[in-house]
Amino acid sequence: MKKMITELLSPAGSYESFEAAIGAGADAVYVGGPAFGARAYAQNFSQEELIAAIETAHIHNRKLYLTVNTLLKNRELEGQLFEYLAPYYEAGLDAVIVQDLGVFSFIRRNFPGLDIHASTQMTITGPEGMKFLEEKGATRVVPARELSLEELSAMHKASPLEIETFIHGALCYSYSGQCLMSSIFGGRSGNRGRCAQPCRLPYKGTLDHRKYKGDKEFCALSLKDICTLDILPDILEAGVMSLKIEGRMKQPGYTAGVTSVYRKYLDLYLSGKEYHVQEEDRKYLLDLFSRGGSCTGYYDMYRGPEMMAFANEKKSGNIQPEIRKIKEKIHGNLILSPESPVILEVACEDKTVTAMGGEVQFAKNQPMEEQRIRQQMEKLGNTEFQWESLNIEINGKVFVPVKVLNEVRREALEQLRETLLSQNRREMVKKQHAERTDICRRQIGGSLPFYVSCEQEDVAEALLKEKGITGFYFPFDTMKKYFSPKLAAERELYLSTPHIQRGEIPEKWMQEAKKWIEQGMEGFLVRNLESYAALKKCGYGDKCVLDSSLYTWNDEATEFWKKEGVLRNTVPLELNEGELRHRNNTSSELLLYGYIPLMLSAQCVRKNLFGCTGKCETVYLKDRYNSEFPVKCCCTPWECSSLEKAKYCYNIIYNSIPYGLPGERERVEKLNLQSLRLAFTVEKPEEAREIFKEFQSVYQKNGKPSGRRYTKGHFKRERKDSRYSVHTVLSCLDY
Repeated sequence: MKKMITELLSPAGSYESFEAAIGAGADAVYVGGPAFGARAYAQNFSQEELIAAIETAHIHNRKLYLTVNTLLKNRELEGQLFEYLAPYYEAGLDAVIVQDLGVFSFIRRNFPGLDIHASTQMTITGPEGMKFLEEKGATRVVPARELSLEELSAMHKASPLEIETFIHGALCYSYSGQCLMSSIFGGRSGNRGRCAQPCRLPYKGTLDHRKYKGDKEFCALSLKDICTLDILPDILEAGVMSLKIEGRMKQPGYTAGVTSVYRKYLDLYLSGKEYHVQEEDRKYLLDLFSRGGSCTGYYDMYRGPEMMAFANEKKSGNIQPEIRKIKEKIHGNLILSPESPVILEVACEDKTVTAMGGEVQFAKNQPMEEQRIRQQMEKLGNTEFQWESLNIEINGKVFVPVKVLNEVRREALEQLRETLLSQNRREMVKKQHAERTDICRRQIGGSLPFYVSCEQEDVAEALLKEKGITGFYFPFDTMKKYFSPKLAAERELYLSTPHIQRGEIPEKWMQEAKKWIEQGMEGFLVRNLESYAALKKCGYGDKCVLDSSLYTWNDEATEFWKKEGVLRNTVPLELNEGELRHRNNTSSELLLYGYIPLMLSAQCVRKNLFGCTGKCETVYLKDRYNSEFPVKCCCTPWECSSLEKAKYCYNIIYNSIPYGLPGERERVEKLNLQSLRLAFTVEKPEEAREIFKEFQSVYQKNGKPSGRRYTKGHFKRERKDSRYSVHTVLSCLDY
């Protein structure tokens, strides 16, 4: 077992909150700067405040981490990121928290020695994903919040990377906050730090489109906050090194109160004394903030209605936690000898500095008393220091002007401050430009290849009869039913991995996949980093197509995956046409049609509202505007009927209106893409055939759209495509 230094990590959305966190006992603080953080609506830090926070943290032997955990567009990454980070890097910033693999690569190249923490928004769910990031240079992983203690322990044993997990605060209904709901509904991207939290709004649930559970105030997707005081020892013993408190949108008092309580119990655990949580501390945390009570999250593998805050009632008590500023204790030795300069030695921990100035005069009549000298030297004002001891050595009768004493004291403290800070400061760096793969421009005029993903066997059967489809993405049972070497010679066939992978790839699944590869199957459609890393380990990294959930917002990200050798990536769903024109799409596939997955959740709508049957069913959520959203229960994520029911199932919530670009052929053709895709999920076979024929007619035969109703999503960013008005979405914000 590797030795770890446990860290209590607190949030700060403002400089006042930073001071509150440090004063309450945080070992480290994570903050957002003026840009690129996942809490765009927090007060956040100015550049001056952030540099001051870095320096203050280091003087007190604490650490400061900066959130750069949004997805960046090309112009932001190439034109802004270096200049944004450089001052903080030079000031000694301890680490950045990163979601975007393009940002990851950029920072690794331009800022040597800067620790990179893989954000929870990377949705790391197992050892293989963790080891992959270790190989790429990450120093810490913040796994998906949905993982159990058992899974965290397995990750800890598999890699020396530090593990950081959330121990208190709000939970997202979607896996790791990777959610498109706010973005698709109102144009406010959670991946860009602007989530409007539509999951906190009321929804009714139904199984048959007729009988609904819930009323107009029923919040079917709203989770309680987590509180892990009672299981803190279990979390630590699973191998978690950093205990993270959520709450950059909260007030300084909240930060101070929550941090102080967890500081108390972490110290209790580390002392080796009997661990027991007092009821008054549980109540204190609930009084600070409560959303219908609290839960322990997913650590114990429990998922169910007890985790839900169906009423979404937010309460905070009339509590004003003490906010205190800490001072670093110093030791001093002041030497006063006639006809010699004033000498002041100041020590802090293992650092000692010496300041000299002026001249000590011989006092013929009224020598200065030690009390007066001490009184003057103890005036430390707003500095970060306080005297723990000050020895004053007076050799004879002396007189020193007060001005001289003040100047020597000031110089000594400035020297000490600079000595403490110089340990962390870095040399100025120059921007390093990446080597780019040559962009191959496709001649406009020829039609792009069509790929189709089918989640249902009957839809696959219907579309296999159609001409004009280059390749298919099939889940396991569908592939098993229809695969043949003959079909593989005629069409490109890809095996779809689960949207979420928990645990190892099942042996039966992998054995069949290897056999199909040998008989001509082209490769795999991967939806998450864990699946990719596991397939790469098996030697299939160069046979992977990345789905849109493996975000490639910028050319740095596409270049990262090109170097990995993947076949192609899928264009992110949140980039508009203009942004796509400034992206290298030569290795990319564009989704032309499909019900967009708004979120993936470890929770189950069916289980929470109607009880669990263990069957792969589709239930529906109805919003306040009577729009219905299909919710697929993925009880067997590997979609292999011969396997036992999965230990970790999940839900996929789809948009109510399908996404489609039948009228955008000319614009799509100008994007220099590699291929196009139609994704079929909840459609009936005949409906799927009609949709395919429409898009085939438009994109391969220059036909006209049918007039079927679609949303263009972000492609045109049209307000009429948004499900909610701006007013409605704004009303969702709660912290």
